[in-house]
Amino acid sequence: MKQLRYLLKREFKLFFTNKTLISVFFVAPIFYALLIGFTYQKGKVENIPVIVINHDNSAMSNQIVEMLQDNKTINVLNYIDEPSNLKDEVIKTEASAVVIIPERFEAMMLQKKYPEINVYVNTSNVLTANFATKALQLTLGTFSAGAEMKALQKKGMNAEIAKTQYEPLKTNYITLFNTTSNYLVFMWPAMMAVVLQQVILLAMAVSFSEEFKRESFIRDFAGKQKYAVLVMAIKCLPVWIFANFNILFFYLCSLYFKIPVPENVWNFFLVTAIFVVSATNLGVLVSILIPDALKATQILMVIASPAFIISGFTWPTSAMPEFIRNFTAIIPLTPYLEALKIMLVQKGSDFLTKKYFLHLFILGWIYFILAWIALKIKIHFLFKKYRINEETGEEETAITAAT
Repeated sequence: MKQLRYLLKREFKLFFTNKTLISVFFVAPIFYALLIGFTYQKGKVENIPVIVINHDNSAMSNQIVEMLQDNKTINVLNYIDEPSNLKDEVIKTEASAVVIIPERFEAMMLQKKYPEINVYVNTSNVLTANFATKALQLTLGTFSAGAEMKALQKKGMNAEIAKTQYEPLKTNYITLFNTTSNYLVFMWPAMMAVVLQQVILLAMAVSFSEEFKRESFIRDFAGKQKYAVLVMAIKCLPVWIFANFNILFFYLCSLYFKIPVPENVWNFFLVTAIFVVSATNLGVLVSILIPDALKATQILMVIASPAFIISGFTWPTSAMPEFIRNFTAIIPLTPYLEALKIMLVQKGSDFLTKKYFLHLFILGWIYFILAWIALKIKIHFLFKKYRINEETGEEETAITAAT
């Protein structure tokens, strides 16, 4: 019991005396939470520059320009003459779209010659391009419908009948989940999950590899080395405890940034807890297998860095090759993000997160068993190297183990 208290005290001391680990585990999550929160705080993209070239400059074409100016999503840059190099002008003004109203637009409208308005969309940034396109479609569609109904009314048709003549059916679009299309609500919880997995893996990368490198494992864990599970738990305990502080800080930030919180806190805690354990076990496994802390960190970063991109959270996994889908399935972040989306964004029933909980549970057990086997083998060869009895922890010869 005395040795157990010593080992626990030692582990927490190692955690707090490692300045790099402290900055990674505490400072980095705070920095990223605030940085991402304030970056996407508005939630919606507004005042997107859009170039409007009005060749006609008539009452009707000016009405289109005024309607576009009334749309808060876009910021109209009104041009009478077309720039000599339109592409360069788009790049210079950072415009997401160009609307070109042709000459004699009003005349052709009145003569029923079906004039065409050309819209060039700058898709170098897909997000702003989508927002700008949606705003333009809504405004130009409203103008087109209004002009058609006005023409029918001039022929003596009743306004309500004119509306049904132009629009033989009515379509209602009703948004589900994140009804305001707030980008912060969509991105912030997922990015915090990415940060949490990243810091856990970084913290665990040095856990066993540093011990083996310093050969302090022989000195401090002699006598407890046969209890591999206990050794793993001692090494993981600081991370398990302090991960809760990060989660609490993320929760407080979500209140400040007005991000929806889970309706069932216990279900959220349960899924998050198994995610933390699963990510920790993955870090332990790599740290045991790779004797060098730097190499262990590099391998874990290779796994963690693309985790969000290939998780299926933004780009569907159905559009990915089979080997990518198989790789994503072994990363704890993948099922956790799906569960997080259900709990925070979609507000789904608890049973919908069950399969993702089981996925994380299975990953956690697989990584734990593999890490346990690897640690037992490592201990066997390590104690054999220094000729120490695995049962007693005492030297079998007069040769003193290196410390």
